[in-house]
Amino acid sequence: MKSLTLLGIIVVMAAVLVAGCTTPEEPEATPTPTPMPKTIIETAQDAGSFTTLIAAVEAAGLTGTLSGEGPFTVFAPTDDAVDKLPEGTVATLLGDPEGDLKDILLYHVVAGELMAEDVASQPDAMTLLGKRLRFDTTEGVMVDGAQVVTADIVCSNGVIHVIDAMMLPKGNIVETAVADGRFTTLVTAVQAAGLDGALSDETKDYTVFAPTDDAFAALPAGTVEGLLEEPEGALTDILLYHVAEGRLMAADVISTETIETLQGSPLTIDTAEGVKVNGAAILVTDVECSNGVIHVIDAVLIPPES
Repeated sequence: MKSLTLLGIIVVMAAVLVAGCTTPEEPEATPTPTPMPKTIIETAQDAGSFTTLIAAVEAAGLTGTLSGEGPFTVFAPTDDAVDKLPEGTVATLLGDPEGDLKDILLYHVVAGELMAEDVASQPDAMTLLGKRLRFDTTEGVMVDGAQVVTADIVCSNGVIHVIDAMMLPKGNIVETAVADGRFTTLVTAVQAAGLDGALSDETKDYTVFAPTDDAFAALPAGTVEGLLEEPEGALTDILLYHVAEGRLMAADVISTETIETLQGSPLTIDTAEGVKVNGAAILVTDVECSNGVIHVIDAVLIPPES
């Protein structure tokens, strides 16, 4: 009986010793919460290098838009990038914030979230202005001539890519021709033939060999007037004979012998002496437009009779 009691005491003592030697479990550490991304506006403000851009966005009334749900992709020029503009440009733009300034800012924003890999995998993207930004990854990542210096800054409502230059939107083919001043007859003819809508389409690309006013003036007397009397006839054929689909830069033009036109007949390229198209000399090349390119020529091209 005594041995049983002693055995019981020993068992109890052993249990107490074991319990006393056991290291108590430490409470689980509370994980540090991951900070939530901030909006595009908040992120740009915190960065401290976009003060001019933020001031412009506020002046143009776009702060609410870029703080909204989105998502948006913003190609954001730094203060140093904006400073590269000619002196007085920013002050002039801020003087009319609902005009050119707003257009320029919208040209830096794309609806949707485009990460760097998305930019590298596509040729362009439509901006909130309704004009396309063109991407080039030949050397780094270029957006309409501006270099992306920092990519993929993720925000709660999109992404920011930092660029080293302010991008200025280009006019479409018709807008560019009107602003140039050398193509009044061509513009009049295009409008009369009802082709100005097609050549203003921001979703397409065209190459236009554009005769100057002097080129039209060299036609026999009364030719232009006669064509304008029936603009949907021979005039339309002549105009379409000056237009090709796609964006053919000078390097593309000189690398081919013929170019198909919207009229249906091809143009012949000759590089024996300078660059000529159907005998007309190309005076100026690569006038870039938002929806294509213009090459200035010194003669009106007449399509062959069918």
